[in-house]
Amino acid sequence: MSLRRSIYKSPAQLRAMVEPGLITAAALDAVRELVAPGVTTGELDAAASAVITARGAKSNFQMVRGYRHTICASVNEQVVHGIPGSRELAPGDILSIDAGAEYKGWNGDSAFTVVLDDPQRPDIVAERRRLSDVTEGSLWAGIARLATARHLGEVGAAIQEHIEANAPEPGYGILREYVGHGIGRKMHESPSVFNYRVADPGPEVRPGLVLAIEPMVVIGDQETFVEDDGWTVSTLDGTAGSHWEHSVAVHAGGIWVLTAPDGGAAGLAPFGVTPTEIV
Repeated sequence: MSLRRSIYKSPAQLRAMVEPGLITAAALDAVRELVAPGVTTGELDAAASAVITARGAKSNFQMVRGYRHTICASVNEQVVHGIPGSRELAPGDILSIDAGAEYKGWNGDSAFTVVLDDPQRPDIVAERRRLSDVTEGSLWAGIARLATARHLGEVGAAIQEHIEANAPEPGYGILREYVGHGIGRKMHESPSVFNYRVADPGPEVRPGLVLAIEPMVVIGDQETFVEDDGWTVSTLDGTAGSHWEHSVAVHAGGIWVLTAPDGGAAGLAPFGVTPTEIV
């Protein structure tokens, strides 16, 4: 008889997840500092790899069968799982970077989006920055709801509510086929974390739950396809996408964003939520 591992972790296990979260955050910070026109996505990948290795960790993306890179770098109509390489960033590009680190058998996973300035196309830049801002806001709305939610389904509802309240007409598309997940010994664990309302209330939110919450939002229709490389997920209508993600722990004292050095204090402040360190 096989034993199914509980989705809830012990206090000691939660403490063990702090460092891989911080390493993941440091890797993404190194990438963010390099983003500029003319820089290749491969150079961004190398920067993240250097940080993760220097901290004594491993890229958990490289542990995914068939994937040999440290980050995913998705540009413009590419929403997630873009493969880094020789592509040079250009003014006006919207770029989403996703990365994760494994440290002593525990995982972190996080993503951010940035829009490069382009004085020649201010309208495009403004449109894409609004998309990124709303997507990031929906991430924090979901994390904030986690602080008071009784069941996980409330998180997806909060994410969708934020997007619907802040997107311009006729609204944004929320990817349905790609969702967040539990995280721990493996980068992808149960349960699924939907970015939209579902009928099932989902598992109980209580101490020990650790989630990678990651809204993926597009300017147009949410329909996507996988490009010929077998990885890159792009919008069918060619509109731009944005991806934000944090790994978050629920513990006896509250919630703590593992992939934010401040535990999520700045992002949660507008929602009246104060994160509490894991002890």
